[in-house]
Amino acid sequence: MQQITLKQKNILITGSAGFIGSNLVMELLSTDKSINIIGLDSLNDYYDVSIKEYRLAEIDKLALTKLNSKWTFIKGNLADKVLIDKIFDKYNPEIVVNLAAQAGVRYSITNPDAYIESNLIGFYNILEACRNHPVEHLVYASSSSVYGSNKKVPYSTDDKVDNPVSLYAATKKSNELLAHAYSKLYNIPSTGLRFFTVYGPAGRPDMAYFGFTNKLREGKTIEIFNYGNCKRDFTYIDDIVEGVKRVMMNPPEKSTGEDGLPVPPYKVYNIGNSNPENLLDFVQILSEELVRAGVLPSDYDFEAHKKLVPMQPGDVPVTYADTSALERDFGFKPSTSLRDGLRKFAEWYKEFYMK
Repeated sequence: MQQITLKQKNILITGSAGFIGSNLVMELLSTDKSINIIGLDSLNDYYDVSIKEYRLAEIDKLALTKLNSKWTFIKGNLADKVLIDKIFDKYNPEIVVNLAAQAGVRYSITNPDAYIESNLIGFYNILEACRNHPVEHLVYASSSSVYGSNKKVPYSTDDKVDNPVSLYAATKKSNELLAHAYSKLYNIPSTGLRFFTVYGPAGRPDMAYFGFTNKLREGKTIEIFNYGNCKRDFTYIDDIVEGVKRVMMNPPEKSTGEDGLPVPPYKVYNIGNSNPENLLDFVQILSEELVRAGVLPSDYDFEAHKKLVPMQPGDVPVTYADTSALERDFGFKPSTSLRDGLRKFAEWYKEFYMK
């Protein structure tokens, strides 16, 4: 693998007000001298916009202290082809990280249009722009949901992923197929990242750990699906960002096949913890850390506020990443323990919601 430097590069990060996107921008600004980051986000109201605004404010604060680097934020929609072309014309990004997407499995059942617009049309616009303004590397978010109802665990990128169980999963699988076609046709180095349950401070309120926290605070009962027999590969945000950064610097190499045609410079990796946690244990640690941070009172009766319920449509009992390829190619393995990660989330939650 060839390594490229991020120094003095123009880097476009879509979804830059999102959970992973904002943390990636902050990491790049913190560690890379003289870097030009262009962020795009529609700031849609799929979840509480104040959290997106908080993330952007944190980036702005940090950017003010980084005099050699530049941070430009553009509010706009990925599905707006004219806007995407303008951004590529003006900024000529050498590296593109496409993290903008309509997320969430359940929401795709009630609001499918949003997924087609953002995840298919939006991604197509990015691919077309990369074709017309050649880039050194396109990195894009896929998802562990592409594994659908695969029975074999851990999930490997060598597994067939032809049985999505939600529209969201189908759009992410489509992204991988489209990227492969564009890599082959136009020699665009592209890497897809299948993220596994990402959590941490200022995370997505639609994620279970965040929703559990809100409900416990309000004295409501939380429902734990599949009677607690769920395992998730929870991955702390800092670990995800470190993985993304290493991938950005290592595009797949261009090469020519025996037929004299380009071999598509195309890769897909799992990026997760490869250490699945039982949902009941996860919720137990979360409740302990919420008490410790002062989000919940010390005498909180956790047992009285949880209810074990059956599985729900579109969900799978276990997600578990085989991350051996990521370790092999980038020497990278997530290292944050569940307790440390949830402690940081609980402390942030106290600060953000209970000032």
